[in-house]
Amino acid sequence: MNKQIEFYESKLAYEMDPSDLFDALENNENVVVVDTRKPFGYEKEHIPTAINLPHREMNEETTRGLDRSKTYVCYCDGIGCNASTKGALNLARLGFKVKELIGGIEWWKFDGYATTGINPTKGSEIQCAC
Repeated sequence: MNKQIEFYESKLAYEMDPSDLFDALENNENVVVVDTRKPFGYEKEHIPTAINLPHREMNEETTRGLDRSKTYVCYCDGIGCNASTKGALNLARLGFKVKELIGGIEWWKFDGYATTGINPTKGSEIQCAC
């Protein structure tokens, strides 16, 4: 296989952009959004439907109740933060299917999507096709 094709296929297998995540949530796809930051960041503002599971707290016990049939999409603040990478690595090591959200919550907002929390940002809201 062409190495370039292999590279891009691998990249897409492990990353997701905000638009793809928004579409996945609207289409009720088998994804769970994971905010890997500390609780104060999550409380301030987070992607709707996201659960808060800080990367430093991920282990067998804290992930016991998670559905292993789902894909977990990890995010943090953005390109200046590596909590999503650490969270994705932790979940992958624990046997979960994981993707990382490119650009984190900052690119989510940059693309015009709403957040929720103490200081929410207005934007396009998820209309679940459930």
